[in-house]
Amino acid sequence: MAGLLAIMARLRDPVGGCPWDLEQTFATIAPYTVEEAYEVADAIDRNDLPALKDELGDLLLQVVFHARMAQEQGAFAFDDVVDAISDKMVRRHPHVFAGASVEDAEAQTVAWEEQKRREREAAGEADTSALAGVARGLPEWQRAVKLQKRAASVGFDWPSVTPVIAKLHEEIDEVRAEFDAVAAAPDDAAARDRLEDEIGDLLFVAANLARHGQVDVGAALRRANLKFERRFRAMERLATQDGTPLKTLSLDEQDAYWGRAKREERDG
Repeated sequence: MAGLLAIMARLRDPVGGCPWDLEQTFATIAPYTVEEAYEVADAIDRNDLPALKDELGDLLLQVVFHARMAQEQGAFAFDDVVDAISDKMVRRHPHVFAGASVEDAEAQTVAWEEQKRREREAAGEADTSALAGVARGLPEWQRAVKLQKRAASVGFDWPSVTPVIAKLHEEIDEVRAEFDAVAAAPDDAAARDRLEDEIGDLLFVAANLARHGQVDVGAALRRANLKFERRFRAMERLATQDGTPLKTLSLDEQDAYWGRAKREERDG
């Protein structure tokens, strides 16, 4: 760790450091931090442990980068980050470090959220809502699920998946109606705003459906993306083998290749 911290200090050295690293700020580095977290998740999805090792290193570098910039401003240093997370882990796991007990993982999740609420209260935060502390910087699908979980913690939740599916159908009908409105008045900004609003509602309910099914929305969407990419590349390959570039074909002809790609995948 000391070696990595020394490397970052050298990169940020105003005399002889790296020009690119010296130009960075918390705001400019933040997107890379998010990107590296997703690359860690991708390596896990692919069960690629050598890649996971590399991606975890890249993610660790992001922590070191932010800590170095904070140290330069006199705010905190990497050791303070380590101390803070160590204290938090001990504080939020009394069943491990302080003799308390929990029945299972679900009970621990409830206890974790309650501990976080007490910490916010002790810090004097004015927001006492059940939704307090759900970060606005999260990916929106993840924030949607967190908001839903917080609301469910005080009883505001559908009792089963059946009404969620019914709501999903309702939202699809509302989206269809707004598409019709936009088609009738394509230059109507208000109609397009309503369409965005209804699509947002649809996606929010879809996230809720995943939550009720205990399915991780991000993992499900990553799987769908990978499936689409795999099948589309197979379409391109099959079309090329037949001497007909995919882009020269009609939609019906392309759809036939999609069917072939699915059958090829199914048959192994």
